[in-house]
Amino acid sequence: MNVKRKLLVVGALPIVLCLVVLISGLTGIRLNIASNSLPPGLYRIVQAGQGNDVLFCPTGMVEKITIEREFRTHSYGCGDGYAPMLKPIVARAGDIVSIGDAGVSVNGRLLPNSKQVSKDGRGRLLPLVPHGLYTVEPGTAWVVSSYNRYSFDSRYFGAIRLEGKVRYAKPFILF
Repeated sequence: MNVKRKLLVVGALPIVLCLVVLISGLTGIRLNIASNSLPPGLYRIVQAGQGNDVLFCPTGMVEKITIEREFRTHSYGCGDGYAPMLKPIVARAGDIVSIGDAGVSVNGRLLPNSKQVSKDGRGRLLPLVPHGLYTVEPGTAWVVSSYNRYSFDSRYFGAIRLEGKVRYAKPFILF
């Protein structure tokens, strides 16, 4: 490839990415290349109950940690100027979640790659939900990634509230 062609391709890339983000926002499709909790690809925003993945804006300690440690990218979607978290729902109201040495179990079934780790990828201590049994309360869910064993999810902050700016997603095209 000659130099002019390379410059054209490199120069057009940011424009193409901006168009993809704009179109995805207008059509209810979300491009996932930032969250490593689920495979990269396009996710369709769906009605509650139709998708097993959830986009949510963390609050309190979780919001603080995700910003300080750069677990979320600068973006729109949450009032704090960062992108929502995208996680798979593994337990809903009435389910029994168990956290132990082997990992997280839901209704007696151990989830792959769900063992807690004490430190993040940069060696910083993570808050750990204490080992034990938890009944998922109405209006909440547990989100745990089996895709990435180092995902910052309910292993470290417990159940999330399914209210406010929560949206549900379903994979459309995975890369």
